[in-house]
Amino acid sequence: MEIIIQPTTEAAVSVAARIIARLLHDKPDAVLGLATGSTPLPLYQALIAMNLDWSKVTTFNLDEYIGLPRAHPQSYHSFMWENLFQHINIPKENVHIPDGHAPDIPKFCSDYEIKIHEAGGIDLQLLGIGTDGHIGFNEPTSSLTSRTRIKTLTQQTCADNARFFGSEREVPHHVITMGIGTIMEARQILLLAFGCQKARAVAEAIEGPITSMNPASVLQMHQTAKVCLDEAAAAKLQRADYFRWVYDHKPEWQDF
Repeated sequence: MEIIIQPTTEAAVSVAARIIARLLHDKPDAVLGLATGSTPLPLYQALIAMNLDWSKVTTFNLDEYIGLPRAHPQSYHSFMWENLFQHINIPKENVHIPDGHAPDIPKFCSDYEIKIHEAGGIDLQLLGIGTDGHIGFNEPTSSLTSRTRIKTLTQQTCADNARFFGSEREVPHHVITMGIGTIMEARQILLLAFGCQKARAVAEAIEGPITSMNPASVLQMHQTAKVCLDEAAAAKLQRADYFRWVYDHKPEWQDF
């Protein structure tokens, strides 16, 4: 894992945007795995401002609530089109988001895996991290080799997401999510975490044991995982000074 600690959220987002921009420059037909929620919002805004060419890019989103209409303001279909896709030149047919209204959810999940494979696999998977260490909607105790499937959200995740719905009662309890095994097959992982509320989960994921109790800890096993943090999210890292030193002394050819 490469740990990139920046003084502010804006600075961390700038690094993440440059990583994605370089990929699209080097591989215009890249396949991106995308995330939702408040964490990637500033990154999507930065990418829109860069005026990159998305005409050959294919995307696969991590997850979606089951039962929410696509037009619902908190569906991830609505989120992605409002906050990214309608602002860039990506063809609609290149966008893939789990269908929470599929008549056969298990079959949809299996077909989603096939579509990722047929697209050549994911070049870069964007992730956030939950306060309990979940990635996508792979909650604590999720299998570290899991595939795209239906999951039941924990009470903690429902409580964390209640701010988007108005009350915890309105948060759907079931979702479709890419599995941890699916995520780990991406050729590159880019995880973002901002704010002090993420500090404990970040420290456990980076410096703790690999365990299903903190699903993000499996990223320690990925050969090309980058973690972009602001100072608040990095506050509980014991080796933060070392991570800063490594980043500040990267050779020029490794710069973003």
